[in-house]
Amino acid sequence: MKTRLYRAAIAGTGSFLPSGRLTNDDLAKMVDTSDEWIFPRTGIRSRHIAGKGENTSDMAAAAGRRALESAGVRPEDVQLAVVATISPDSPLPACSCLVQTKIGLANATCFDISAACSGFIYALDVARQFVETGAVETALVIGAEKMSAITDWTDRTTCILFGDGAGAVVLRRAEEEAGGGVLSCATGTDGSLAPLLFIEAGGSALPTSVETLEAHRGFVKMDGHTIFKHAVRNMANIAGKAIAEAGLKPSDIDWIVPHQANIRIIQAVAKSLDTPMEKVVSTIESTGNTTAASIPVALDLAVADGRIKAGDNVLFVAFGAGLTWGASVVRWGS
Repeated sequence: MKTRLYRAAIAGTGSFLPSGRLTNDDLAKMVDTSDEWIFPRTGIRSRHIAGKGENTSDMAAAAGRRALESAGVRPEDVQLAVVATISPDSPLPACSCLVQTKIGLANATCFDISAACSGFIYALDVARQFVETGAVETALVIGAEKMSAITDWTDRTTCILFGDGAGAVVLRRAEEEAGGGVLSCATGTDGSLAPLLFIEAGGSALPTSVETLEAHRGFVKMDGHTIFKHAVRNMANIAGKAIAEAGLKPSDIDWIVPHQANIRIIQAVAKSLDTPMEKVVSTIESTGNTTAASIPVALDLAVADGRIKAGDNVLFVAFGAGLTWGASVVRWGS
């Protein structure tokens, strides 16, 4: 049984989306597709694409700085930084170490988490336990991806989906009796389904070579139809578990901030929770799937425009390669 001395509260949010844009019409000039085909099936019309020399750590640092500014926290006061990403600048060192230097997190322990689209929730769950047990007072959690670097731009089944960006939250210690904070986190994994969504080459089992590059084996591959079914079922189930662990009912949730993978998945999960789409935060039309960044980016935009207010119960829910899935319920503070 976990010992919880404190509650971990989200004290600030931040996001960064690169200025480069790629529309469906742009993609139609690259592969055999069209806006008329992409939008009804995915809900995506455009996505942000990082420029040359604009790396995952740069976007992560930009989002992290904005979250710290939002929370009124100095970089040197952060004791833990966790970056969720599957597209780090390089295999070594961890992206979080580069972010540490770029932001100036001189007193933070830093590490990465790789859980694909579920990465932000996994990172949030790890960081909040550091805060709840009193091990740290302030933590920075970032989801950041340069998916354009690991996308096969000749594969029309996957290149239409992904975009680049980063989002972040600051977690701070609050007394257990405080009203706001992370109420629950629930996660799950089924590694037997790994072949449904994977990158074959680039690791120690199949290092990058001329042959793997020529065969496009270092890019994301996906069985989209099967993934859809697993995503809807597991996101609905894990959301229900997180809501129950928070001591709430689905009707108590004011906002759902889901992973932005596909509008049909989002709609199906909302329906399973008997939640109208008016209570769902969606950015997918203009961002596409930014993997680990999608939830914190959407969250930051909804906080900035005033949709999410003090006292609201907010559900995060995601599904990704692994296969992995997760959900978290947060009561928004003042």
